[in-house]
Amino acid sequence: VQLVESGGGLVQPGGSPRLSCAASGFIFSSYDMSWYRQAPGKVREMVAGITFSGGSTKYADSVKGRFTISRDNGKNTMYLQMNSLKPEDTAVYYCKAPIGPWGQGTQVTVSS
Repeated sequence: VQLVESGGGLVQPGGSPRLSCAASGFIFSSYDMSWYRQAPGKVREMVAGITFSGGSTKYADSVKGRFTISRDNGKNTMYLQMNSLKPEDTAVYYCKAPIGPWGQGTQVTVSS
């Protein structure tokens, strides 16, 4: 199992980056997937989840209405569209499958 996150960086408040998670080593289309984040000094928290088919999603209250999780099973890739970013969204963002290790994460820093 390998998960590789990308798309992070320095973003201005209000920005709209899209994170990607490239998955390999398992049958991606068979598993629900999630995005997590960990801010400095804080516990890692789940941000969004999506079922194996993409038919159902869920979000943390803190990002509901601003973030959208999606997946392309043909490309073994999951996405997190982030809109209206706030400084408190600054964190390392990780994708996670129910099996295997965490990826290396991608840093998102929201600052002017």
